Amino acid sequence: MKEFISTGISRRILAITPTLLVLFSVLTLLVFSGGMVISQFSGKPQQEWEDFDPTNFDNPTKIDNEWMPMKPGKQLAHEGTSLEEGERVHHRIELTITDLTKEIDGVQTVVVWIVDYRKGELIEKEVAFFAQDNDGNVWLFGEYPEAYENGILVEAPTWIAGLQDARPGIMMQADPKEGTPSYSQGWGPAVDWTDRAQVYKMGQKTCVPVDCYEDVLIMDEFNYKEPGFKQKYYARGVGHVRVGWRGDEEQQETLELVGLKELSPEELAEVRKKSLELEKDAYKRSKDVYAHTKPIEQPGMGGSK
Repeated sequence: MKEFISTGISRRILAITPTLLVLFSVLTLLVFSGGMVISQFSGKPQQEWEDFDPTNFDNPTKIDNEWMPMKPGKQLAHEGTSLEEGERVHHRIELTITDLTKEIDGVQTVVVWIVDYRKGELIEKEVAFFAQDNDGNVWLFGEYPEAYENGILVEAPTWIAGLQDARPGIMMQADPKEGTPSYSQGWGPAVDWTDRAQVYKMGQKTCVPVDCYEDVLIMDEFNYKEPGFKQKYYARGVGHVRVGWRGDEEQQETLELVGLKELSPEELAEVRKKSLELEKDAYKRSKDVYAHTKPIEQPGMGGSK
């Protein structure tokens, strides 16, 4: 599951026992059938992906959802620990909302820049694409990540809505409520991106280094091929402030919001430059997917819906 947002935001293969591997393989065969999944919460069938209407995005780059506001120049930094081969290591993720946009599947999206560090070493950098519909739901339209080991690129598992059967998904509902069904956060079968989300609890409290928050929303994020639930805590007007885990303790990861700032024009320009450089790599390395997208647009270039 994604560490951000996902963002997440890196996708990692979980180390599970042979018994669990068989169990979840069988479960996968049972729940994925004919475009439907069987909810592990209600036992009722649900769609694998969300119904998507590109005409329902009149002002898609204005993302003011109270649980996931995305104002250009905003940067969130999360730090904590994760387990790698039995060792608990330091983990830091920085997420920046850029002032760049990109048209995907007929919708103009906001480009988000994400970097992921383990033990102080860059292990992933990524551009991800978000838009808000007329109802206030925030959608994810795809990602181009580059994963590194010892400074060497090892993979770039790209999915973009509208290509290779990929479909956009909802990252945050306009009006989340307890007891509602889970929903798809995106559908990228070519790279096994099938994450889902469901409201776990509302009206909670939590404290992190940046601040203490009340009326917090806790979301479960999961997919049917991995055990456990990644839990993300969202504060109104801020976004996600904490990441935890509900399930297999061996896979536990914790992150807290340690930095929240508005970038200066110079800092934002630097992030813009890095995002555009990564897109150049994407056109070269992802010839079957990213190479078929329109270029990122910079401020002042315009852009259609």
